[in-house]
Amino acid sequence: MSDVKDYNEEVQELFLRFLISDHDLFARCQNIVRSEFFNRKFKPTVDLLVSHSTNYNSIPTIEQINAVGGLQLEVIDNVTPDHQNWFMDEFETFCKHKALEKAIIESTDLLEKQRYGEVENKIKTATQLGLVKDLGLDYFANPKERLEWIKNQAGAISSGWKGIDQKLYGGLNRGEITIFAGGSGAGKSLFLQNFGVNWSLAGLNVVYISLELSEQLISMRLDSMVSGYAAKEIMRNVDDVDLKVRMKGKGAGKFRVKQMPSGITANDIRAFLREYEIQSGVKVDALLVDYLDLMMPIAAKISAENLFVKDKFVSEELRNLAMERNMLLVTASQLNRAAVEEIEFDHSHIAGGISKINTADNVVGIFTSNAMRERGRYQIQFMKTRSSSGVGSKVDLKFNPDTLRIEDLEEGEEDAQTVTSAGLLEQLKRNSVIKAEEPNAANTVNESLQLMSFLKAKK
Repeated sequence: MSDVKDYNEEVQELFLRFLISDHDLFARCQNIVRSEFFNRKFKPTVDLLVSHSTNYNSIPTIEQINAVGGLQLEVIDNVTPDHQNWFMDEFETFCKHKALEKAIIESTDLLEKQRYGEVENKIKTATQLGLVKDLGLDYFANPKERLEWIKNQAGAISSGWKGIDQKLYGGLNRGEITIFAGGSGAGKSLFLQNFGVNWSLAGLNVVYISLELSEQLISMRLDSMVSGYAAKEIMRNVDDVDLKVRMKGKGAGKFRVKQMPSGITANDIRAFLREYEIQSGVKVDALLVDYLDLMMPIAAKISAENLFVKDKFVSEELRNLAMERNMLLVTASQLNRAAVEEIEFDHSHIAGGISKINTADNVVGIFTSNAMRERGRYQIQFMKTRSSSGVGSKVDLKFNPDTLRIEDLEEGEEDAQTVTSAGLLEQLKRNSVIKAEEPNAANTVNESLQLMSFLKAKK
């Protein structure tokens, strides 16, 4: 609780006397000193203090201060550490209150114009004003302790796939944003839904936000993944599906599926999470957003066609949400047309450009083809990994088209060789040795040779 009840002129003058009495004390408070926080008679003095310190790295003399400010201030002799601590506590509270007062006054017109995102940003900025108190981490002090903290508190959480975890040094981290990028129909939603199943069965509380598919359709897909029944068999085995889903749910974390309209902002998601947690008493561990490209920035007025800037703001705001709530966050993004015929993805293939890649902690491309789907394969390609050296590596996963479950390859199962030109050529060479009695053998050989020539030209 603050000792000061009224920050009147006498108190404000005392604050100024503290600031001019000790250069180090002023430097410790410089980040929150604003002339607009003070009464009008003190503004010239505060402006002088701030500008002189910025330009000359020192506070002006008492003679300069009184001449420019038109005041007769006196320095405080023998400022003890206790006096400094009292001043810093009171001055921080004073600045916070003034910043909040200013934000509320400035928000009046914004509220009338229904620009609520800007109002929230102003209030949030005001409440975050404060002195630097966290001095960071002493690197040499206790290596074992900080490594154990990373492992136990902020360490990676398994994705549910060993192959992915290996490339990400254990899995995904809270407070980070991971983007799965794929073309239309590549399986972006399926990956997010499988993430949800993996994490909820591991005991985490998951929220899945859909901006396209309905809650019922998503839940029916999840029924297949959890019960093991093919999607077309769900309705024929309703009772058994009900039993299996309920049994799996007993040892699992909570899994909430929510459809929201396209064009929502990170604030809309933030409000939903708050309401859900209040009503259910559940702390959300992981958020899946399907998907980033369909969202809009909180406050910035940006045309939907300006994908670079729009996605930059949206990805930054989603990452801030993940950091603020210390949760896992995975979303999806579209690959552009240039990626349609490619078998290896890079940053240029992300729709909207590199803005979202710069913000994301992990960017993972989803590759598949008709041949791979027939063999039950997906491949993911690591385009960016901030916390590991997995960039450029690939992981093949097994896909069950009936249950829609994506899993690790079992030991001994072949990788999807069709994803590289060399693999395709090798398969074509083997397939070109066709028995003469086979029907349409000539056509098959001809098609193989044409494809081989095409692949060589691509090199």
